[in-house]
Amino acid sequence: MILTFLVVAMLVLLALRVPVAFALLLPCLMYVAFSEDISLGVALQRTVAGLNSFPLLAVPLFIMTGYLSNAAGLAERLFHWLFRILGRLPGSLGYVNVASSVLFSWMSGAAIADAAALGSVLVPAMRRRGYEEGFALGLTGASSMIGPIMPPSIPAIIYAVTAGVSVGALFFAGILPALVLAGVLCVYVFFAARRQAETANEESLAGSRVSATLRALPVLGTPVIILGGILGGLFTPTEAAAAAVMYVLFLSLCYRSLPLRELYAVLLRTAATTGSILLIVAAANLFGWVIAREQGPQHVAEALLGFTDNPYVFLLLVNLALLLIGMLLEPVAALLITVPVLLPVAVQFGIDPLHLGVVMILNLVIGLLTPPVGLVLYVLSSVTGAPFPRVVRGTLPFLIPLAVTLLLVTFLPALSLWVPRVFGI
Repeated sequence: MILTFLVVAMLVLLALRVPVAFALLLPCLMYVAFSEDISLGVALQRTVAGLNSFPLLAVPLFIMTGYLSNAAGLAERLFHWLFRILGRLPGSLGYVNVASSVLFSWMSGAAIADAAALGSVLVPAMRRRGYEEGFALGLTGASSMIGPIMPPSIPAIIYAVTAGVSVGALFFAGILPALVLAGVLCVYVFFAARRQAETANEESLAGSRVSATLRALPVLGTPVIILGGILGGLFTPTEAAAAAVMYVLFLSLCYRSLPLRELYAVLLRTAATTGSILLIVAAANLFGWVIAREQGPQHVAEALLGFTDNPYVFLLLVNLALLLIGMLLEPVAALLITVPVLLPVAVQFGIDPLHLGVVMILNLVIGLLTPPVGLVLYVLSSVTGAPFPRVVRGTLPFLIPLAVTLLLVTFLPALSLWVPRVFGI
């Protein structure tokens, strides 16, 4: 009864549009108030303890890296370089769109940053080349899903801290699934772009590929610093995040593309985003502790083990549940709520925590493209000026390649586990 009350109370508060952190916190405070053996001091300690984590320091740093890259125009340098290389292929801007997301994901770690940075550049460019607006919006939204899967991924850090696994290992576990998603989107572009009335734009293709490469080459140093530093043992993921911030800031100063006013705005946005995430982390830590105290994972495990003993059936049920949850909650909040419940059950089914992490992240980020939450949809509507219903209609066909990728990642664990095993992480 207590578990039912906690979950129902949280859902009711969310339905009333109460902020996620308070929707988690208020039921827990009521639980503490009516408990005879728990003091408010213990609840406060449990809440604050969730923030006392060195890996969590990487969250604001990677957020700042993405905002700096966007404000300094580094994403545009990548776009123009890829356009010089791929601009004469049929459906060229579709491939450029996907490739830009892959490269920018090494710096942003968040789908929203990717959609904001590339949507403002790529969607207008695709319109000018004769692409349907819905196709341009949908592809930009779908390709932005690469960001939260490819390292440095903000959801991966949250999952790793909550599940007690290595952040670096989960970073590397996301590389192949992200590339698979990029490949599936490219296949979709190959067939769908034939229906697009693409027009050539020789002026935009003008210019040396060598000069474009030289302009983009310093930007490509960011993933080398992040992954090379972690793999080479030079940095922890948190230290790599700090090094990435310093490198991107250095590039911005060299290019003189970041006025002081913009730098101040970046710091404000970073602080606001970090504050909202960490408030959710703190509240979810108390919520998870209460759920564990009431043996929530054990009840879920008994129910699922009574239903099936097949790990793939379990993963299929997890997919269905998380897709629904992702429609209501943004990924960070959903991970903090579901990981403490699902991870112990997954371990009983013999599922690797790294594999489960990638599956959970991919499920929940798909929710960024589905109403009513659908944060990426709102971002695309804002940066492109397209009406929200048009953005939704444009993204609906791209849920198919996303679902195909999800099934591949779910039922082929090697996609998540091969890279970490090769590097012995």
